[in-house]
Amino acid sequence: MDNHTVTSADLNDHTKKNQTDAGLEANSTFVPVDPFEIVVFGGTGDLARRKLIPSLYHRFCDGQIPKQSRIIGASRSVLNRDEYLSLIKEAYLEFAGHENFVESKWKSFCELIDYAAVDVTKSSDWGSLGDKLDATETLIRVFYLAMPPALFSDICQGLATAGLAHDKSRVVLEKPLGRDYKSADEINEAVGRVFSEKRIYRIDHFLGKETVQNLLVLRFGNVLLEPLWDRDSIEHIEITVAEDIGAGGRGAYYDKSGALRDMVQNHLLQLLCLTMMEPPGSTHADDLRLEKIKVLRALAPINSSNVKEKTVRGQYVKGKVGGQAVPDYLTDVDIEESGAETYVVINAEVNNWRWSGVPIYMRTGKRMRARRSEIIIQFKPVPHSIFGPSIKVNPNKLVIRLQPDEAVNLWMEIKEPGAGGLRLKSLPLNLSYADNFTVRYPDAYERLLMDVVRGNLSLFMRRDEVEAAWLWCDGILQAWDEVEQNVSYYPAGSDGPEESNRMLERQGDTWSESS
Repeated sequence: MDNHTVTSADLNDHTKKNQTDAGLEANSTFVPVDPFEIVVFGGTGDLARRKLIPSLYHRFCDGQIPKQSRIIGASRSVLNRDEYLSLIKEAYLEFAGHENFVESKWKSFCELIDYAAVDVTKSSDWGSLGDKLDATETLIRVFYLAMPPALFSDICQGLATAGLAHDKSRVVLEKPLGRDYKSADEINEAVGRVFSEKRIYRIDHFLGKETVQNLLVLRFGNVLLEPLWDRDSIEHIEITVAEDIGAGGRGAYYDKSGALRDMVQNHLLQLLCLTMMEPPGSTHADDLRLEKIKVLRALAPINSSNVKEKTVRGQYVKGKVGGQAVPDYLTDVDIEESGAETYVVINAEVNNWRWSGVPIYMRTGKRMRARRSEIIIQFKPVPHSIFGPSIKVNPNKLVIRLQPDEAVNLWMEIKEPGAGGLRLKSLPLNLSYADNFTVRYPDAYERLLMDVVRGNLSLFMRRDEVEAAWLWCDGILQAWDEVEQNVSYYPAGSDGPEESNRMLERQGDTWSESS
């Protein structure tokens, strides 16, 4: 499912437009984008070195980035071009490995790269960046803000004052966009004074994952599933994003944020929207985003009257992950005390005709038993078993796994072969990306970067989406303060605090086993 391919050269313009907006893959031929220049603010930072530069290199190797394009790293670090090239090469080999590294291709790729030392808080530094940019202003210009959100306003104002944000300019905003509705609104206002809404790309890399995009095809391209996608057939829905790593290395940020701000407000709510949304009129950006905002606005409020029944907060203590002993959260972030949650589970509900009464269990946590991200659709049991009380008939479930191994599994009941009586067994109809697609497909950042250049907003968040998500999360944060809901503790390497199991048990549900 890749929006950079077409089926044949003779597709008419209408078909090409629909394929681009939908992000559909037809074959393994990548369509080059128009020449562009991208400025990566935070060019020496972790995100740029681990993800952005490697992603651009992979797209270059596949022939998708024209050689007239330019890539400019920008940060406060005083480096010359050669020093920057050495820095990003070392990072690529460390984080991306040697498998896709070809020295001759890397050398050609580096011909596109330059570096500018820019302190975004100093007006005197903007001229050095302007000198690196295309003076004719004919190239698409992308500003990627891989920086703390507190600097977004200064950067956009600096770009405007220096005259660098021309009509072909676009800006990419990394999450988290603020820490509550008020701060998000202020950032959006400041950025909006320089860039129109159609030139603002609020990125969430989860939306670029193959399996996430495949939600649209699964739901709206298969007549078997859509009639079952409602309260009459579905018992509950689980959305899990579990990490086995701790908060070390991000302690200064994470302790002021916590799991709700860091993961729920963006990643998990976006997955919820794609799972619960009504069929859009088309795959165009505005149609998709219109249906997502409807879901966010239909979320049942969580406040001080129900927050203890609807949410659980957790924080990890020392334990073992993958057989290795790991420290507690306080040791990881090197502080003496903290009430920040490293785990949260929420029993959410969408109050509309399709979903009323269906529990949606969203959970995310650090130092969990294993790294996994998945959406599980738990269907209701058969209304009557013809096999007698001694034979258990398990309900069907659809497992959409985002990571580590992207796949879709539909669990069905079948008869075990052999004599000696009737025995049922649950087995999956398995669509594994690794088993069924042998070619390498672009990762999330690769796809999303090319979408920015194309001007395709389908997989990016609109302002009202971000703000609606914050309004809902703000209600939970306020309720936690009002009722003084503290964290429960869970050992590293577990699936979270026991209170999360009890929360589901009160609903008559249990967590599904990882599939």
